[in-house]
Amino acid sequence: MSELLKKIKTKHAKVGIVGLGYVGLPLALEFLRSGYCVTGIDKNRERVESLTRGRSYVIDIKDEDISGFIQKGLFRVTDDAGVLSALDAISICVPTPLTKTKDPDMSYIINVGQEIKKYMHNEQIFILESTTYPGTTEELMQPILEESGLKVGKDFYLAFSPERIDPGNKRYSVKNVPKVVGGVTQQCTELACCLYNQIIDTIIPVSSPKVAEMVKLLENTFRSINIALVNEIAIVAERLGIDVWEVIDAAKTKPFGFMSFYPGPGLGGHCIPIDPLYLSWVAKKNGFELRFIALADQINSAMPEFVVEKIIDVLNNAEKSVKGSNIHILGVAYKKDVDDVRESPALEIMSILKSKGAKISYTDPHIPEVNCHKLSIKSEPLSQEILSKADCSVIVTDHSSFDYGLIVSNSKLIVDTRNALKGVKKKCIVRL
Repeated sequence: MSELLKKIKTKHAKVGIVGLGYVGLPLALEFLRSGYCVTGIDKNRERVESLTRGRSYVIDIKDEDISGFIQKGLFRVTDDAGVLSALDAISICVPTPLTKTKDPDMSYIINVGQEIKKYMHNEQIFILESTTYPGTTEELMQPILEESGLKVGKDFYLAFSPERIDPGNKRYSVKNVPKVVGGVTQQCTELACCLYNQIIDTIIPVSSPKVAEMVKLLENTFRSINIALVNEIAIVAERLGIDVWEVIDAAKTKPFGFMSFYPGPGLGGHCIPIDPLYLSWVAKKNGFELRFIALADQINSAMPEFVVEKIIDVLNNAEKSVKGSNIHILGVAYKKDVDDVRESPALEIMSILKSKGAKISYTDPHIPEVNCHKLSIKSEPLSQEILSKADCSVIVTDHSSFDYGLIVSNSKLIVDTRNALKGVKKKCIVRL
């Protein structure tokens, strides 16, 4: 351990990042900025080729952020797992999606573990960052790695440290978001904390990987349940003829006991719609049902249907049928100012409207085309022509780059699911 610790502190440790997506690439960049040589490993050949040319595909990272490190040979990118044998510290940032039955899909983690096992040696540390259920590090990853004949805490070191990336957030980055770390042994925790302390301002050590795994699930379950609560409040507020946005604005003036969450068209992204279901799954395995999570999932999953019902009502009031109507969707990314459509409610909204006979078009400067949910459609530039042609414009994602004045001036009807037009009073605008 002392030799590895010395390498980390002197920045002679060779760092590896497995998985170069929206989590792995920003992490690699922080290590590079701190003076480490970094090897990125990703099975996606397009990503490898893009980074090798000095081009970023992650919205928060510019080409110039990485191109210099590539040119100087400080950042090497490959799809060959064999390079693991030359590395000292490896962070694992692979996807952890759900199966069709909403069970955890551990295939990416298992595959990485099997690859690492072939090339691992004494005095290496492995840190899993992929969001997963409590017990994954010790019950799944550790046994795979120990099949090599090496023992955790003695020959190699293993820890879990949940990623806390918020794509599109200009205020918080890898460096200034506190990092939770839990190792299998005390030495594992110390080494992992030392490594991340070189690149991150604040490190929060916890007693075990299970605690660290649970931290991430609690964070996003908290958000999921509170979003479900405010979505349900939005629905009842509509029935009562109350502006839910005004209610929230007034409630958040209370300096204690209230935290503002906002309704929307549904949950999106890789974390909030998925992480609570990891916790629910492991709870069921242990004979306990998490009813709050199940109910929150039910409410949030129903929001795209609620939005569609709202669109149908708006068209009906204008004496139009949804069938044959031109409906223009503004924003299909799962959140503001990102280029990610994973779990985006816009896709389900578009799919439902299409099944009801509507003619769908969309504008999203970050998503040039959509080919999923039985949709095959390209983004159209925002213009007076496209807006005036639409029977109804629907703001699903409130991108900063949208010209909202143009939208208001040229749309016949607007359904605003994000309160993007706050303060604009016009009869054609209907809010969630």
